[in-house]
Amino acid sequence: MIRDALPLPADLYGRRRRDRTLRVLDAVVGARLNWTALTNRRDLTPRIDDRRIPVVVTGRRVEAHDEDVVSLRLAAPDRRALPRWRPGAHLDIELPSGRLRQYSLSGDPADNCEYRIAVRRIPGGEGSSEVHDALSVGTALMVRGPRNAFPFAAPGYGSPARRVRFVAGGIGITPILPMMRLAETLGVAWSMVYTGRTLDTLPFLDEVREFGDRVTVRTDDRHGLPTGAELLGGAGAGTAVYCCGPTPMIASLAEIVRRMPGTELHSERFSAPPIVNGQPFQIQLGAGGEVIDVPADRCALDVLLEHRPDQPYSCRQGFCRTCRVRVAAGVPDHRDHVLTPAERDQGDLLVCVSRCAGGRLVLDL
Repeated sequence: MIRDALPLPADLYGRRRRDRTLRVLDAVVGARLNWTALTNRRDLTPRIDDRRIPVVVTGRRVEAHDEDVVSLRLAAPDRRALPRWRPGAHLDIELPSGRLRQYSLSGDPADNCEYRIAVRRIPGGEGSSEVHDALSVGTALMVRGPRNAFPFAAPGYGSPARRVRFVAGGIGITPILPMMRLAETLGVAWSMVYTGRTLDTLPFLDEVREFGDRVTVRTDDRHGLPTGAELLGGAGAGTAVYCCGPTPMIASLAEIVRRMPGTELHSERFSAPPIVNGQPFQIQLGAGGEVIDVPADRCALDVLLEHRPDQPYSCRQGFCRTCRVRVAAGVPDHRDHVLTPAERDQGDLLVCVSRCAGGRLVLDL
């Protein structure tokens, strides 16, 4: 996430007593918000919740053309209250095959009786295909969370921005919808651009259009592929941009935002982030074990899976911790945003994004 440096509110870190504004906000939205850090501030570690919660699929609905996207409603078998969540949060879904996948929550945070997720079928995607083909009403599942690696901070309620621009690409609407609803509830200034291939491939389009002229819907077949400048048209200094979509879309926005002082970009990708300034290194599978070369343009996880296909992983973006391993020797180049300093000191490493600062890492595998 790319954000410009702004003055740090004095009470954002470490103050035990919550101020009066936040207490009022709790009453409005029913749940405390998790504020997003800005560039050059200390990282705010996303809250990690590993509890396993039994749920059952209570509803299934096709949300886009030809069943490309389906939404699922999940509830506790006994209908007890589910853990609360904040806009931008996701669930870890334990699929019947044992696969673990993350899906954004797209429903109403005030509804603690049901969760809603939506999944696009990806050609060749084992997880998305299993959701589409194997999960029906009545299917029992285990979920973990909710977790939030994409928190929303509304202007006037934790963010120094004056307005918000939401940008969603296709299924990227799922974490954005709850943010839009909260922004509307709080009365902050916001606008939104929703993009996709065609109108009938855009999930939740009916819900998005309920916000009227705050939303611009543009499709590739009618308008062509959007540029970053077109997606940010009218957004100036004091704007917080929240984007979820394909990596090229986020990259185009990031390039524009770098040249817009006073503008923040908060984003969540569909896929693993590109490797930046990668250097080749080696990983060794245990003391005296096999040594594997990791090229500059590949992540350690991909190479590791070729030799250890049972190595667990999930998000590939450095926030779910599923791929965590212990480093027995070597100097890691940590590139995640969730491990605490204590965890790093004890040797924890997320092989999906992190690398080696030089030479070789000996993994305790």
